[in-house]
Amino acid sequence: MGKRLKQQRRGKGGFAFRKPPNTFKADVNFNSLKSGKLIGEVMEFIDDPGHSAPLMLVKYEDGSDNVLIAPEGIRIGDRIEDGAGADISLGSILTLDAIPDGVPVYNIEMSPGDGGKISRSAGSYATVMAHMGSKVTVMLPSKRMLEIDPACRAEIGAVAGGGRKVQPIMKAGRNHYIKHAINARWPVNRGVKSNPVDHPFGGKQHHKGASSMVSRNAPPGAKVGHIAARRIGRKKR
Repeated sequence: MGKRLKQQRRGKGGFAFRKPPNTFKADVNFNSLKSGKLIGEVMEFIDDPGHSAPLMLVKYEDGSDNVLIAPEGIRIGDRIEDGAGADISLGSILTLDAIPDGVPVYNIEMSPGDGGKISRSAGSYATVMAHMGSKVTVMLPSKRMLEIDPACRAEIGAVAGGGRKVQPIMKAGRNHYIKHAINARWPVNRGVKSNPVDHPFGGKQHHKGASSMVSRNAPPGAKVGHIAARRIGRKKR
């Protein structure tokens, strides 16, 4: 007798696929939108299993504090400015319209006030390319150009921890604990390597043997592959 597919078991949300919420130490977000400028000091760095990059605790002059993603090269005791009129310095938070062309930025908002969505992983950064009318053009780490509202905020610099992938993992056990810390699905076995009772693609000499496009209304046991895809196969030129 077969068993449930991997995606069915994960969708049910059993113990094997849950991440204890108390293992995440901090939420990363900008302060609420305010007028004026805040000056803060980096108090300590935080190693959070939920983030690939180190975090930093910033204490502001008004007594408030906040946790932000640390940029490459920042140190404890360094000053960070947040808000209108802030200097173009490492880790400072400004709106895109106040950042000159060619400056590397990270933790960029997609819409004003959302707290930062783009370029947050270790070692990544985007580049402000141009200011044109009501939009600011930003080059993402993938080299894609994206037009963003100039009122969106970003941090100056590149995310710290960029060398984390330089050291080889060497063995599967180490990768197991890396993935487990962030609740990532690993290892991912191919469906074509399965038995026919375990997966729709299984039992066909390691190839699917049929189209992998399935209906959006297919039952859970058959809902694998290209779900309700517009097209499959090579694109004609």
